[in-house]
Amino acid sequence: MPISDYLSELTAPLTTVLCHVGQDEVTWAELLGFATGAAGVWLTVRARIWNFPVGIANNLFFLVLFAGARLYADAALQLVFLALGAHGWWQWLRGRPDGAAGPAFRRAGAGTVLTLAALLAPATWGLTVLLTRAGDSAPFWDALTTALSLAAQWLLNTRRIETWYFWIAADLVYVPLYLSRSLDLTALVYLLFLAMCGLGLRAWHRDLAAPRLPVVPA
Repeated sequence: MPISDYLSELTAPLTTVLCHVGQDEVTWAELLGFATGAAGVWLTVRARIWNFPVGIANNLFFLVLFAGARLYADAALQLVFLALGAHGWWQWLRGRPDGAAGPAFRRAGAGTVLTLAALLAPATWGLTVLLTRAGDSAPFWDALTTALSLAAQWLLNTRRIETWYFWIAADLVYVPLYLSRSLDLTALVYLLFLAMCGLGLRAWHRDLAAPRLPVVPA
């Protein structure tokens, strides 16, 4: 059996249409992506380490969904996110280097932010060229959101508060992109992500300003 046929058979249960939301034929992959995505962002807002395993599950569901919608960069991005999620999970498990309780949120610094911003243009251009040749249904917007999301994930893994600004920028593009592809439920969850990013930014700023006491061994 060809690999493509095997993968189609393997993912068939997730591509079953459950209902319609507007023009969107909602599948199990989209519904479970909605649920795990919302849970993952909320856990991130609350600075809970469980955001990483839930996020990895979300990546797998969205991988199936985006591949079916011919959003190839978004599909491939899920594999990158899966690897970055595992790395971030390990980093957060290591705890704070200063021995204090709670996650060590930090500011990224102007140099880091400017470097990431400068890399967005060549990364978006290169991905646009690649995706155009691959037959992607929205090569430029798919490339831009991919570049923004990778920068945001790296900042999240290293507990930089600026992660929320990059997620907000990506979500502002994701919502109309998914609406244009008739992925109405996914557009709705990214609109929810956008609102939760504002909550996350406020919560992390508040946590950053709060004093932390070192943990004294019993």
